[in-house]
Parts: sequence; C-alpha cells; structure tokens
Amino acid sequence: MESINSTLLTEFILTGIPYPLRLRTFLFVFFLLIYTLTQLGNLLILITVWVDVQLHAHPMYIFLGVLSIIDMAISTIIVPRFMMSFTAVLTPISFGGCVTQLYFYHFLGSTQCFLYTLMAYDRYLAICRPLHYPVLMNAKLSTLLVAGAWVAGSIHGALQAILTFRLPYCGPNRVEYFFCDIPAVLRLACADTTVNKLVTLVDIGVVVASCFSLILLSYIRIIQAILRIRTADGRRRAFSTCGAHVTVVTVYYVPCAFVYLRPETNSPLGGAAALFPTAITPFVNPIIYTLRNQEVKLALKRMIGGYRT
Repeated sequence: MESINSTLLTEFILTGIPYPLRLRTFLFVFFLLIYTLTQLGNLLILITVWVDVQLHAHPMYIFLGVLSIIDMAISTIIVPRFMMSFTAVLTPISFGGCVTQLYFYHFLGSTQCFLYTLMAYDRYLAICRPLHYPVLMNAKLSTLLVAGAWVAGSIHGALQAILTFRLPYCGPNRVEYFFCDIPAVLRLACADTTVNKLVTLVDIGVVVASCFSLILLSYIRIIQAILRIRTADGRRRAFSTCGAHVTVVTVYYVPCAFVYLRPETNSPLGGAAALFPTAITPFVNPIIYTLRNQEVKLALKRMIGGYRT
C-alpha cells in the first residue's frame, strides 16, 4: 500500500479522439464554432422564455429554459477541454479537475434525462387531459419537479464520482478519451473494478431505461390521442408540438445507450457516440426547438419586434 500511495497520480492526460493531423486546425475551429453557437443559441432560448410572458407562464417552456441552462453547462465542462486535444501539446488535467468534470457531467446528464421525462409527461397531460392540465401541471408543481430532477441528478453524479475515485490510480495517466468519463478512467485504476463496472451498468442502466420507458409510454398515449383528433389540422398541430421533443430525445438517448450499456471496448466509435450528448445535442437543441416549435418562433418575433420598437 505504501508503494502505491507513493506513486498515486496527481494529473491525467486526455488524449482526445483519433483524427488526421492535417485536420487539426479545422477541427479546433469547428468545435470552437460549435461551442460558441451552442452558448448563443441556448442563451437566446433562455432569454426568450424569460422575457416572453406567454412562454414563461407555461410549464413546458419553463422546462425548456432549464434544458438550455443544462446544455450550456454540459458544453462548457466538456468542449473547451476537448478543443485542447487539437493543439500541438496535450495539457494535463489535474486529479481534482478530472473528478469535477466527471461529477458535473453525470450530474447534468442525469438531470437532463429526468427533465426529458418531465417534458414528455407535460405533453401527455396537455394533449391527453387538456381540461385538467392547468390543475395537474401548474407553475408551482413544475418548479418542484425541476428541483427534484436537480437533486436526483446531483445524487447520481456524486455516487458515480465517489465510486470511481475511491480507487487508487498509480499510473499510467493517459486517458484514451476526450473527457474524464467512467469507462475510460476505470481502465487506469490499480485495483479491481468489477464492482464499479457493475454498479455503473445498473445505475446508469436504471436511469436511462426508466426515463426512456416513461417517455415511450407517454408518447404511445399521445399518439393514440392524436389519432382520435378528427381534423387534419388538429393532428398536424399536435404532432408539431411533440416533434421537437421526440427528435431531441432520440438524438440524446441512442448515443448514451451505445456508450454505457454495451460490453466494454476501447473502440473509437464510443468517443464518436459520446460527442452527441456532450457537443452535438446541446448545439442542435436550440435549432430544433426554434424551427419545429411555432410558439417559440412567434415569441422570438415578438421579442425582436419589441426591441426594434
């Protein structure tokens, strides 16, 4: 134990994902652009929901504003550090920095899972029980549900960070990944990781499977309700209301399941898939919610028109 303690790691080197060296500058600029547009797009959504009275009075758009905050935060803790892997010299990340990155990624990621579930439930109530919707989903209840999602996400993130970094790490210190995530970090542990891998699989599997099942169940009921609508225009409006959310959920959950719920491999496809929940989804969310959501587009027009006036 003394020999292990004397060589415990104090920093890690994130190697990033494999890429052709001739594309180094292009990839750096590309992800810098992605990060900048992610922050601006989500900030625009957040400001629109906050400023427009017609939006922030609806729970659905309170959820959307919280989603924008999460997207901005996830992008901030992952993408700038990822961009450093496209520089000539790999800059180490401290042990504490690695712990922080892993904690906040799983904290925010699980909170996002819970939030997607709340958004699906909100749409279910709005479409399947429209007369009872104002009572069943009011501003007070939606605030409590969001607070519960934050608390549950924090507990999940703390559990994963504690389990991962309770193990000794005594070398090597090269993390073959673009951020400090559980599977990549556990490969460097100087102890048996069987329990960690099992708990990670069960914990993340339960969160992903339960949230996705509830979302799927909500949308089965929603589709059944929409098909009972007699007018084509009514069906089109109902589908357009839910289309953005279904698109975002698909883009988020499929890569997450691929990364965490498959047998452990050190395949580059894992890193490519992880780019979706960390960089791509936060970037496309504002685009999807503005292009596919008529109320958000009208609110943007009202806000822009008000500033011009």
